[in-house]
Amino acid sequence: MAKTVLVVDDDPTQRRLMQAAAEKQGFRARVVETGEKALEEASDVKSGVDVVLLDLVMPGLSGMETLERLMERRPDLPVIVLTATGGIDTVVQAMRAGAVDFFVKPASPERIAISIRNALKLSDLRGEVKRLSKKAEGRMSFDDMIAEAAAMRQVVRLGQRAASSSIPILILGESGVGKEVIARCIQGASERSGKPFISVNCGAIPENLVESILFGHEKGSFTGAHEKKLGKFVEADGGTLFLDEVGELPLDMQVKLLRVLQEGEVDAVGSRRPTKIDVRIISATNRDLEQQVKEGRFREDLYYRLNVFPIEIPSLRERREDLPAMVEHFVRRFNAEEGKASPGVSPEALTMLMSYDWPGNVRQLENAVFRAVVLSDGGALKPDDFPQISGLVGTMPAPSLVAPKPANDAADQPVLITSPTGELRTLEAIERDLIQFAIDHYSGHMSEVARRLGIGRSTLYRKVREYDLKVREDDLEDVG
Repeated sequence: MAKTVLVVDDDPTQRRLMQAAAEKQGFRARVVETGEKALEEASDVKSGVDVVLLDLVMPGLSGMETLERLMERRPDLPVIVLTATGGIDTVVQAMRAGAVDFFVKPASPERIAISIRNALKLSDLRGEVKRLSKKAEGRMSFDDMIAEAAAMRQVVRLGQRAASSSIPILILGESGVGKEVIARCIQGASERSGKPFISVNCGAIPENLVESILFGHEKGSFTGAHEKKLGKFVEADGGTLFLDEVGELPLDMQVKLLRVLQEGEVDAVGSRRPTKIDVRIISATNRDLEQQVKEGRFREDLYYRLNVFPIEIPSLRERREDLPAMVEHFVRRFNAEEGKASPGVSPEALTMLMSYDWPGNVRQLENAVFRAVVLSDGGALKPDDFPQISGLVGTMPAPSLVAPKPANDAADQPVLITSPTGELRTLEAIERDLIQFAIDHYSGHMSEVARRLGIGRSTLYRKVREYDLKVREDDLEDVG
């Protein structure tokens, strides 16, 4: 989505020149002739104005007064001041008041474009610094979330209610939907805002280290324990402990976790006395814990202790209304991180992204935008900048360019050799589809998939992870 530039100048000729310069660079442009109208257009974040070109000398409300009022209402809005008669003192005063750049009229279209792009880049950097600061300080709030879809508004309402107490919360949802983001927002909206937020992926901890990492250990308590370790529960004291993929905990650690929740104290390995803690527990899983209880793989008493206040996060395909805002957010973020200046995505690319099902949810979208921004030439992102997505969306190409389906019709789609526009796709995109095709065709038997594709099992395992392919967890273990 193109950025919007607001041109504020009482001279109609200058307005037209700056509007044309902005639109030639792919920006949307609005024009007003007074400071009063500029305040009406740009004072609200929801106005959609991303940068302002502001003349300093205007009848009525002057440019300097307009700038000061804009900074009061939208301190993060980049404003570029324009002057034809003002001296250096006027420019210095404007910069001190919050302007990010200036140029002398009449300016060349190239100078105007550079100034706009630099202002947007600075805005992206400010936004990223603010986001990282709030995350590090444990002060993220629901206002920082993109949650306009009806399904997400219900999630926000539940999260806000849960934040007002210390009730244990179980966040449910597919992998990649943003469970940790919800947990951080609950912390930021609670009395524990600003306190430690400790995140632990229970499925990523080696089984022999779970107890030490979660509950801590004393020096010399076992071979290799060269120093005392507090453990995640003690690190989170006073704040929130987020237990991601809690269903992956071994049964013996589930017993110890249950005791911590009941007693409010932790027994470190090798410790003679327990340590009292005050921790808010938020757990999350993409598995069916109730089914795991029936199968004896998760303790029933722990399940009921954690599942006091369940919140289910919808998949990205169930909240498509939020996707355009998410794409814009990720573009701004990666522009800041990578020093890029992409103005957004083209309408064609956005239509394509909206048509995709996103099995990897928000995490997959984030990675797709990251790759597109890094590989882009600085212009609006096009469908070809998303090669792993473009080949899976759109009309079918000519039959001669489609690999035949197997006789048992095991795969959902054939492997497409061309993009919807008829151009040949990249080898990487075709490889991804071919591996997914083989996984579906051979019903997830990964050894057979590796043999048929003529690659090693470790190579197949790496590519499955790299391409974020749809594979059952048991199949991944077979590969490894």
